[in-house]
Amino acid sequence: MAEQESAFDWHSDHITESTPVTSTYRNTQNVRRFLQENCGPDFRFNREFMAWIKNGEAKTMGEVAIEWQKRSKRKG
Repeated sequence: MAEQESAFDWHSDHITESTPVTSTYRNTQNVRRFLQENCGPDFRFNREFMAWIKNGEAKTMGEVAIEWQKRSKRKG
C-alpha cells in the first residue's frame, strides 16, 4: 500500500526551507510571506515560476526560494 501524503495546510501550517512541495501545494499568502522573507521584498509570483513549482518534480520550499533568486538574477 502506498504511503499517503500528510495533509499540509498551505494556508496556515508553518513553512520552512525543508518543507516539501506536495501535490496539494497552493500559492497562498502564507507561501508568499515565506518567499518574501527568504527572497526579499521584490518577490513576485509569475506564471512560469508557478508552473515550475507545480511541475511534479520533488523539491523543498528552500529550493523554491533558491530557484526564484536564480531567475531574479538572470532577469536583472
